[in-house]
Amino acid sequence: MSDDSQRLDKWLWFARFFKSRSLATRFCAAGHIRVNREPVTKAHFAIRVGDVLTFAKGPHVRVVEVRDLGWRRGPATEARTLYEDLQPPAPRRPEGAGPGRRERGAGRPTKAERRAIERLKGGD
Repeated sequence: MSDDSQRLDKWLWFARFFKSRSLATRFCAAGHIRVNREPVTKAHFAIRVGDVLTFAKGPHVRVVEVRDLGWRRGPATEARTLYEDLQPPAPRRPEGAGPGRRERGAGRPTKAERRAIERLKGGD
């Protein structure tokens, strides 16, 4: 491998996408990553500056462009200089929306609403 390329698994580990190089190697071998839209199944695939990597990490699909190859696994601030995230930011949820929230009157009544219903029905 020349100085202007690097192993894919090593770069993924340097860029802190994986906690260990062996995890990065298994991920590549399973065929879960694409380099410039082409599926890759070998961890020793040589990547170069300018290559675009696409892979699923957790619930998100990551699209990153290689900016630098790096020479060590440094701190997270250094790792972020190795790539540019091409994924647009996720849309923000409107205020008040989310798990456990619903429109007033939708779903099960609250304890206070149940008591009010009982009073209307004539119960104590």
